Amino acid sequence: MGRIAGVTAAETRERLLRAAADAFAEHGYDGTRVADIAAAAGVSNGALYAHFGSKAELLVAALRAHARRRLESLFAGDPDRSATDLLLVLGRALPRDRDPDGYLIVEALVAARRDESVAGPMRDYMSERAEWISDLLRAGQDDLEIDPGLSPAALAHFCLLLAMGSAVVTPTLHHVDDAEWTALLSRIIAGLAPRHGPAWELSDENVERPVNTYLDEPPERLADPTEIA
Repeated sequence: MGRIAGVTAAETRERLLRAAADAFAEHGYDGTRVADIAAAAGVSNGALYAHFGSKAELLVAALRAHARRRLESLFAGDPDRSATDLLLVLGRALPRDRDPDGYLIVEALVAARRDESVAGPMRDYMSERAEWISDLLRAGQDDLEIDPGLSPAALAHFCLLLAMGSAVVTPTLHHVDDAEWTALLSRIIAGLAPRHGPAWELSDENVERPVNTYLDEPPERLADPTEIA
């Protein structure tokens, strides 16, 4: 079994990525063999290695493919979304149930802790994600949606921490109310706006805000964190 007749190299690559994502989701990284992925895709081991140099490379390539599909779906409905709107949409999705591909990141993070052959490609992948987020934030700064005094790199790191944490703390482990989560995100994103200059307000008129009198307390009535036992 080698290359499938009538199937292009690009189509074979997509078949391998799909087979790999399914196998990693079902069996985990350590429990998946290259031969199993090749068989599921209907190609030989040699054909697989013609596209991917290792199982680790295939795992990270599957992650990239998933991220690309996610971004394409976001921009398909509204290609002119603002940076802050994108942050809100992406953030709102974090606590929700994911499709199997969404948990590839968990397999990759666990494997990277134990296997340097995975850690290297994962460092590259995380750097790519951070740079994409940083570029988005810089665009928001150029449009005066985000304070130019804030570090895009630090904000991107914060976003990555939220995303990675949400992949581990799934809704079956801990649930948060969608309206309350959205209200919190809206408050955080609004706080990124420039302190001076053109006014910017996050459009969240339809968000049902939970009452939180603590947040509305004047500074002098809030407890000093150093006094909390």
